[in-house]
Amino acid sequence: LFRSLQDLEGKVQALVEVCQRLRGENHELRQQLAVAHNDNARLNEKVSVAAQRIDALLQTIPESLS
Repeated sequence: LFRSLQDLEGKVQALVEVCQRLRGENHELRQQLAVAHNDNARLNEKVSVAAQRIDALLQTIPESLS
């Protein structure tokens, strides 16, 4: 009985360690995701600005050239 309790304690401790590791990884992944979302938003804004500039440039081309 004592041996099985020790085994159970070891398994519970291992489970606690895995949960702590996964919690840390989850936190790190959430931070990486937030950075990726911010980068994506910034890049989308740059694409939008570039598209607006291209549209403005296209408006300056005379009809006879297009």
